[in-house]
Amino acid sequence: MRFHDGLAWLMQIVMFVTLGLLVFPSRLLPVVGVGLVMSVFLILVARPVSVFLALLPFRLMRGAVPIILATFPLMAGVRQAETIFNLVFFIVLTSVLIQGSTIPLVARWLHVSAPIRRRPRSPLEFESTNGVRGELVELELPERSPAVGRRLVDLRLPGGALLVLIGRGESFIVPGGSTVLEAGDVLHLLADREALAQVKERIR
Repeated sequence: MRFHDGLAWLMQIVMFVTLGLLVFPSRLLPVVGVGLVMSVFLILVARPVSVFLALLPFRLMRGAVPIILATFPLMAGVRQAETIFNLVFFIVLTSVLIQGSTIPLVARWLHVSAPIRRRPRSPLEFESTNGVRGELVELELPERSPAVGRRLVDLRLPGGALLVLIGRGESFIVPGGSTVLEAGDVLHLLADREALAQVKERIR
């Protein structure tokens, strides 16, 4: 999984470098005015509205899709295709530079920022096969969880769930029946969907 993630990021970098080779910086000047207006509209109006409507998390690299779509009329030889491509590239560039660099400042200004909590990377990897029903998931115990302060054996986990590891602070614990759970513990569970739903109900 980590190899595939790394390969995907590498391919995205190659894609952006390739798209960048299609652009001549001197040809961006004629579209600066229109590009800035459209960038401001996207940053201040279109994207906030779309986020409030959708609330879908997306953390990959931005801008690839519109730039790639803008190459289609360029390859087809459509009239003004070069202007369209330059305009799209300029909008993506300014959006990334302006919006990307000001997000932390705006988040603090709106009092919606929170300190970053870095979890240690799990030493476990699991690849689902035909003979195994379930997946490896991580669940964090909230402070008010009824499971906090209780022994693992007292939780009576369902048969379809197996607690294989507990992340606590910067270290990991191999759980046993007498292990007492603490707030903030990250439970590494191997469970099917039904069992996972039951576990979530018991710890939250």
